[in-house]
Amino acid sequence: MKPLPLVFLTAGLVAVSALTASTENFDAAPPGTLPANWLGTKTGPGTPKWAVEKDPTAPGGGQVLVQSGAASYPVCLRTDTKIKDGFVEVKFKAVAGREDQAGGVVWRAQDADNYFIARANALEDNLRLYRTVGGRRIQFDGVDLKVTGKTWHTLRVEFRGPLFTVFFDGQKVMTAHDGTFTAAGMTGVWTKADSVTAFDRFSCGAD
Repeated sequence: MKPLPLVFLTAGLVAVSALTASTENFDAAPPGTLPANWLGTKTGPGTPKWAVEKDPTAPGGGQVLVQSGAASYPVCLRTDTKIKDGFVEVKFKAVAGREDQAGGVVWRAQDADNYFIARANALEDNLRLYRTVGGRRIQFDGVDLKVTGKTWHTLRVEFRGPLFTVFFDGQKVMTAHDGTFTAAGMTGVWTKADSVTAFDRFSCGAD
């Protein structure tokens, strides 16, 4: 499936394309808050901290969404999305973390305990796919690749039925299958443990 065309209109949340796609640059929200229609939450114990921060290196403008707390799996869900087949994409930068330096995207999320994840890890130099069911994370595919810390990368997943196609920095790196979640769900971003991770130019859209 070819990437969906995007037409950027303004900073912050912009409506685009005939395929109900949208992009969030996080520039409209005041620093220290979350953008409208985003829920900062977690899977498992811990205390995540999701907030918009200023970042002069931001690809989409001057602000980014940052997770700087610590929890088993910090998750930030875009609650106004309900997508069954489509795509999710984000630019992320692994800033710090002793236990982990991970950044990922979430799709078909039913809630904070049930969703699919694709995540890249700068400490492990790999990209993994998981399903989280009832709060339990289970890996079902993955690939080893270089993930440089303190550098902006692009992670994209295109999903149709049980088929998932994953792109890293514009290159197709894997295809995978999993039929656990078939209903439409929310999209979002994800980290692990003590990862301090910045996100920008979050895009998603339905086929």
